[in-house]
Amino acid sequence: MRWWDIGPVLELERALFPDDAWSKGLFWSELAHARGPGATRRYLVAEEASEASEASGASGGEPGRVVGYAGLAAIDGTGDVQTIAVAQEHWSTGLGSRLLGELLTAATDFECREVLLEVRVDNTRAQRLYERFGFEGVGVRRGYYQPGNVDALVMRLSDPLSAVQGMTHGSQG
Repeated sequence: MRWWDIGPVLELERALFPDDAWSKGLFWSELAHARGPGATRRYLVAEEASEASEASGASGGEPGRVVGYAGLAAIDGTGDVQTIAVAQEHWSTGLGSRLLGELLTAATDFECREVLLEVRVDNTRAQRLYERFGFEGVGVRRGYYQPGNVDALVMRLSDPLSAVQGMTHGSQG
């Protein structure tokens, strides 16, 4: 993710998370930690192919519409999935799995020994995705998501390297 992605990412963020969407400032703050030798973040975007590049058969050119994004923070051997989102019309296409897989690869690049995340207790679709990668529930944060006062399930992956190695063998589906 680069600074020019923030506008389209915010549009998708607000569409998917209208009650607790991240602010523009929060995305800028996260990206400030994603570059340079001391980087502690990795942020990704997924784009649809633009009509112009599809028509010409070109792989470069104008970027397409942002249909997904994901971010990871890594500090002292622990990765934390900060966000992962996929446009609703791209659910069940494998895009969420690809984004999560890229975050776990980043976690191994950062030499993380474990990866944590929070997910809404009512988001069973996301929980199933995380479980397929080996995440397990380890606790609940009461009232974590505001303003709706929705609880978060805290999940942990104790061996991201094994999960990444499993991806190369097609076990994540």
